[in-house]
Amino acid sequence: RCLSVLRRRCDIAGKRLSGPGLAAEGRVLRSVLYVYHSKLLRHRPYLAMQQVEQCLKRLWKMNLVGCLETLVDLMPKKNASKAHVECLVPSQPVLETVALKVLGGCKLILRLLDCCCKASLLSVKHLCSKEFILLNTLASGLLSRLWFVIQYRCVLQTLTSLYGALSTMLHLVSEIQQTPYIKGFIFPSDISDFLGVNISSEAKKQKALMFTTKKSTSWMKKLFSPMPEAVSKVGKKRKSETCTSAIKNHSISCAMDIGETVV
Repeated sequence: RCLSVLRRRCDIAGKRLSGPGLAAEGRVLRSVLYVYHSKLLRHRPYLAMQQVEQCLKRLWKMNLVGCLETLVDLMPKKNASKAHVECLVPSQPVLETVALKVLGGCKLILRLLDCCCKASLLSVKHLCSKEFILLNTLASGLLSRLWFVIQYRCVLQTLTSLYGALSTMLHLVSEIQQTPYIKGFIFPSDISDFLGVNISSEAKKQKALMFTTKKSTSWMKKLFSPMPEAVSKVGKKRKSETCTSAIKNHSISCAMDIGETVV
């Protein structure tokens, strides 16, 4: 029963960690940092985004998904005959290694969520000051999506439940044959004590910080102030005239750069 629970939770955690959403957001984040590297090397939101990217990079370097796949391969297959009284189980060193990686992964994801929250708040703050509008708009959307992907797919909650199954299995295996591999570290029975925070309350607090908007001080209203109706009608008329003349004029080069640098 413990093996089947552990196998199922390993499969769920592997799928949620290797999902396309998290990888896609990571690639977009790396691309944005690469494009703006020479321009905004000392910009505070850019530096905060770099911390988010470092957390993601360390999470992939851990190879937690590969470690879970190795653990699943060491367990009996699902279709194995139940007539056998004995079965092979993963050894204590293997379970300790995976448990340690899961603990580190939980800590790293907590740090990642915290960095996402701080970087998003910094982006909105600089957006209100009308600094680097394009980058900060892109950053606030990207960071909130990355935070939402982790929370929506319950990556952290899945890893904590996986550690519970690992802890139970580790206790049973160590009772059968003690072969400790990691010395000088006591594996916690409750992962919440190790993380030092309540996961659900921390998620609610971060969500309140990231997604709470004040009607009177909305940054969208600051950037895009309401336009008078008369000016709006004149603008629409000029725009339609400009579009019509541009269609009629065939001498305009398609390669012309119509953008202007904003200081």
